[in-house]
Formats: sequence, C-alpha cells, structure tokens
Amino acid sequence: MVKMNGETLMTDAAAFVVMSGAYLQLLKKKSRRRSRRRWWMVTLNQSRERYSGTHLMADLLKEPSGRFENFCRMSFEDFEELLQKIEPVISKKDTRWRKAIPGKERLALTLRFLASGGSFKSLHYLFKISAQLISSIVPEVCSALIKVLSNVIQVTFVFRYFIRR
Repeated sequence: MVKMNGETLMTDAAAFVVMSGAYLQLLKKKSRRRSRRRWWMVTLNQSRERYSGTHLMADLLKEPSGRFENFCRMSFEDFEELLQKIEPVISKKDTRWRKAIPGKERLALTLRFLASGGSFKSLHYLFKISAQLISSIVPEVCSALIKVLSNVIQVTFVFRYFIRR
C-alpha cells in the first residue's frame, strides 16, 4: 500500500476530475454527431430540370388531343385561373442550395394525385420529386385550395376534419 500525503492526493483527485470531465465531453460530442447523408438527392431526381412535371405539362399542352384535360381533369384555362389564385399561397422561395418547386408544378402534382388516386411513389417517378416532399406538398396545396376557394365552393365539415389531421 502506497502512502500519499494530502497535497499529492488533492492533485491526483483534481487530475481525475479534469480527465473525467474531458472524457464526458468527448462522449457527448460523439453522441451529437449526425451521420452523414449518403447523397443530397437521389440520382433519378437530379434530372428534374430536364424531365420535370413542368416539361410534361408543356408537352401535353402541345398535344391537340386533349391530353392535358385527361392528366389534370380540367381545361388549361381553368388550371391557369386556379394557379393565379393559389400561387401566392403555395409558392416557395429558392435557396442558395436548391431551386424551389414552382407553384405550377405543385398544383399539377396535387391535381394529378387527386385525379388518379395514385400513390406518392408513382408521382415520385412521374414528377421526379421525392415521395417525402410530395407527402408535404399535397396537404399544403389542398389546404390552400380550401382557403382560396372557400367562398366559391362549400367544403363539408368531414372533409375539413380529415385535411386538418
């Protein structure tokens, strides 16, 4: 057994406390560290600029056979009128890192979802927007439609209940 005087014992105890504190800080820092993302955007969605829903809609408008009406379940004139009313509510601003999805594409995406009853995954492949983002766009645009068109159409209480959930 080693005998220690009071001063050595105090120095050793202080060193132990400092080292323990440093070790705890290191553990805390490691636990806070987030895992790095494997990628910023899925490769499939990186071609959104060239093959987006906006380009698809432009192609549908050029088609004389009325494909746009089948796609959105409304005429282009009605679509544009609705877009003028709702665009200030649903548009987002571009950031330094990425461009925002335009209001026209947000509305077309929502109308396609409501018209087809398809899944967010199928819309993901069509519009090249992630299913997670689609799951936030559709309720947002539906709420904006209710807000903007509430004086034109009467939405039932049950429908409003499900939109708020």
